[in-house]
Amino acid sequence: MADLEKLEQFDKKLKMNADIIGNLLVDWFHALTLFFIGAAIVWSGVSTFFDMAIKGHHSIEDILLLFIYLELLAMVGIYFKTNHMPVRYLIYVAITGLTRMLIGHISIHHVPDAGVLYITGAVLILALTTLVLRYGSSKYPYTDLTEETHKK
Repeated sequence: MADLEKLEQFDKKLKMNADIIGNLLVDWFHALTLFFIGAAIVWSGVSTFFDMAIKGHHSIEDILLLFIYLELLAMVGIYFKTNHMPVRYLIYVAITGLTRMLIGHISIHHVPDAGVLYITGAVLILALTTLVLRYGSSKYPYTDLTEETHKK
């Protein structure tokens, strides 16, 4: 019987150590991947900025692209700090991207058509989605269930 209990204790310790090592490896990989994503965003932003400088002029589309990079970088930074994906930032990026597309569409076609309505409709839907998310997060704030169970 004592040998069986020792084996069970050894098994529990082994599983606990495997969980610790596994979680550590996942966290390291997660941080490393976020670092590379952040570095790629910075690289893209700097490259875009230097391309504008070399051309000697810029368009509103170029500036909006820099705003997209800024929002993506802010999203990565928030994810680094909180381990939560701020969905609103993805929506802001989508709104900025659609605005950039709208400006490009109008500058090419010079006349409003159905494409303008589709893009502005999509921007409106995303803006309403942001409103719903903000209302929901203020009315029903996020609570981490693991923290609540540890408090009990």
